[in-house]
Amino acid sequence: MLRHPWPVLLLCLTLILLAAAGIPRLSFTTDSRIFFSKDNPQLAALEELENTFSRDDNILFVLAPKDNNVFSRATLAAIAWLTDQSWLLPYATRVNSLTNFQHTRAVGDDIVVSDLVPQPADLTAKDLAAIRRIALAEPLLVNHIIAPDGSVTGIDVLITRPGRSPEETAEVVGAARRLASRFTARYPDITIHLTGGVVIDQAFGEASRRDLQTLVPGMYLVLLGLLACILRSLAATLATLAVILGAMLTAMGGAGWAGLVLSPPTANAPTIILTLAVADSVHIAIAMHRYLAEGAGKRQAIAKAVRANLTPVLITSVTTAVGFLSMLFSDAPPFRELGCLVAAGVLAALAYSLTLLPCLLAILPARSRPAIALSRSQALLRDRLANWIIARHRLLFWGILVVTLATVAGMGRIELDDDFVKYFDRSFPFRQATDFAEERLTGFNVIEYKLPAPGPGMVNDPAYLEQVERFAAWYRQQPKVAHVFAISDIYKQLNKSFHANDPAWYRLPETRELAAQYLLLYEMSLPFGHDLNNVINVDKSASRMVVRVRRMSSREIRATDAQARAWLKANAPGLFTYGTGLSIVFAHLSKRNIDSMLSASFGALAIISLLLAAIFRSIRYGLVSLAPNLLPALAAFGLWGYFVGTVDLVISVIAAVTLGIVVDDTIHFLHRYLEARRTGHDAATAIRLAFGAVGAALWVTTVVLTAGFAVLTLSGFSLNAHMGLMCGLTIVIALAMDFFFLPPLLLLVDR
Repeated sequence: MLRHPWPVLLLCLTLILLAAAGIPRLSFTTDSRIFFSKDNPQLAALEELENTFSRDDNILFVLAPKDNNVFSRATLAAIAWLTDQSWLLPYATRVNSLTNFQHTRAVGDDIVVSDLVPQPADLTAKDLAAIRRIALAEPLLVNHIIAPDGSVTGIDVLITRPGRSPEETAEVVGAARRLASRFTARYPDITIHLTGGVVIDQAFGEASRRDLQTLVPGMYLVLLGLLACILRSLAATLATLAVILGAMLTAMGGAGWAGLVLSPPTANAPTIILTLAVADSVHIAIAMHRYLAEGAGKRQAIAKAVRANLTPVLITSVTTAVGFLSMLFSDAPPFRELGCLVAAGVLAALAYSLTLLPCLLAILPARSRPAIALSRSQALLRDRLANWIIARHRLLFWGILVVTLATVAGMGRIELDDDFVKYFDRSFPFRQATDFAEERLTGFNVIEYKLPAPGPGMVNDPAYLEQVERFAAWYRQQPKVAHVFAISDIYKQLNKSFHANDPAWYRLPETRELAAQYLLLYEMSLPFGHDLNNVINVDKSASRMVVRVRRMSSREIRATDAQARAWLKANAPGLFTYGTGLSIVFAHLSKRNIDSMLSASFGALAIISLLLAAIFRSIRYGLVSLAPNLLPALAAFGLWGYFVGTVDLVISVIAAVTLGIVVDDTIHFLHRYLEARRTGHDAATAIRLAFGAVGAALWVTTVVLTAGFAVLTLSGFSLNAHMGLMCGLTIVIALAMDFFFLPPLLLLVDR
C-alpha cells in the first residue's frame, strides 16, 4: 500500500461511492409500532382487539377560549366549523366533538338522536344554558371532550392509516397543522393545541431529523476541532476524517441497498459511527508520530505504526462489533437494526483504517512538530503517572474497588419506568400541547379492554352489562384515571331517554329484549360516521372499554392493569381479559427489553472475555480483563440510580452499546503490557512501557469519544440525550479504570 498508495486510495473511494449510492434508497418511518416485534404478546392482544373492532389512532385538537367559556355562540360556532373541516383530514374515519355529540332524548312517544349543537348561530341564552347543563352531566363527554368546568374542549379525530406509505403520518399531521393555522386565523380568541397518537409518531421522526440536521454537523466540528488541536497534524486530521466519513457512508449506504427503513433509534447510527470510527485512526496516527519522533522516515513510521497496532485494532473492532451485535437480542426491532448498522460501521472503519488511512498518511505531508509534542505526552505518562501508580498500587486497588462497589450499589435504587411524552422536552410543541391537554382536559395514555360476553348477542344481557358497569365504576375510582368509556353508559342513557328523560331511569335495562330494542333503534338513528362498530363487534359477543389516564408512567400503567385483572378475576371472571392498547404495549416493552438486553450483555461479555483469553493465550488475563470491562457500565448505572433513579427504554440498551466501546482501552493496554512481559520485562516495567506506547492514544480517544457523545446530550429528545450522557459517562469511567485500576490489578496478579 505504501509503494502504490494511489491505486489503493482509488479502490477505497470507489467502494465508498458504490456503497453511498444506496443512501437515497433509505426511507424513514415514524410509526410507533416499529418498536414491537411480531412475537410481542401485548402486540398480539392489541391486534386481536383491533381486528375485532377497529384500529384507531387519533389527532386531538384542544381548544381553549380566552374567556374560559366553551358554551358561547362564538366558541360553539368555531367548534362546529373545525368539526366539519376535520372530516376532510386524510384517513379520517370519525370526528367526535361537543357540537356533533349524538344526544338522545324523548319527544312524546318518539326517541330522537341528534347533534347536541345543531345550529350555533341560532342559539338563545336558554339554549346555551341547556347545552351546558346536558354536556357537563354527560359521562361520555366530561374529561374527554369537555373539561368539568367548561373552560376547555377537544375535537377527537380518529385516523385509520392504510399503512401503504411511510409518509402517511407526515401527510396527516401536516394537514392537521394547516387546519389549525386556518382556525387560528379565523378565530383568534381561541387557542388551539394539537396532540394525539398520530402527532407523537410524527414528533419522534421530527426529533430525529432535527438532531441529524444540527447535532451531526456539530459533532463533525467538535471531532475535527479536537483532533486538530490534539494531533496538531493536518494530514492526520484529514486522513481520520476520510476514514470516519467512509465508515458512515458505507454502513448507511449498505442499509439503503438492503432496503432498511430508518426509525428514530436507527437515525442515531451515523452519529455513533462517526464517534467510534475515530479510535482506530487515532491509535495509528499517534503511533506514526511517535516513530517519527524517534527518527524513522515517514513511510517506515507508517508501516511500523500499522504493524504495531494491527492486532489490538483488529481485536477492538471485533469486540466492539460483538458488543453492538448483542443488541440483536433486544425486544425492539429498531434497536436490533441499530446494533447491526453500528457493527457494520465499526468493521468498515477497521478496513479503512488499515487501507485508506495509511495511503492518505503516505500521500499527505507530515510535520515533526506534532510528533515532538506527542512524544512528550507519552514520556509524561510513562515516567510520572506510571511511577506514581506503581508506588501506590495497593492503595489504589483497594480504594477504587471500595468506591466502585459503593457506586454500583446505586443500581439497587433503579426502577424500570418510562413516560414517552417526557421523551420530548418543552421546546417541542407536541409536549406543550400534551401537558396542557392532560392538565385541563383529558388523559393522553389509553388502556383498552375487549370484554367478552357469554355468546353472540349477549352484550344486551343485563347481567353482562351489570358486570361491565361495575368494572367501569371500579376504574373511575382509581387515581389518575381521567375518563372511562363503557357500553353500559349508552344503555343507561337510552333507558333514561325512553322514560321521558327521567333521571331516576338512568340505569341499565331490566331485560335483554328491551336492551336489544333500545340498541337497534339507537343504531338506526345514528348518522354516518357515528356507528357503534368500533365499540361492539359484529355478532355482539364483545364490547370495547376505553380508559384514559393522566400522567401515568409505564410502571404505573402496568400496575393499574395488573390491579384491573385482579379485580376481574375476583368480581367478574366471565369478563376476564388483559388490558391492551399502545400505552400498554409500550409499558411492557421497556421491561421486556431490559430483561433481554441484560442477558445479552452478559453473554456478549462472556464471548469477549473468551475471545481475549484465546488471543492473549491466557485464561488468567482473560479473567483480568473482566473487571475493567464490566465495572464501568455497572458504575455508570449505579450513578444513574443515585441521581436519576429510573431506567427507560433507551437506557436499557446502553450496557450493550458501551460494552464494545470500553473494551477497547483494556485491549490496547493489555496487549502492550503482555508484549513487554513476554520479552522479559517485569510487571512494573511492562506497565511503564504500556503507558508510554498507548497512554496518549487512550486519553485522546477518550476525549474525542466523550466529546462526541456529549454533543448528543444537547438534544431535546431524551432518547438521544440519555444515550449520549450514559455513553460519555461510561467511557470516562472506563479510562479511569484502565489507568488507575487495571495496572494495580496486574501488579497484584503478576507479583
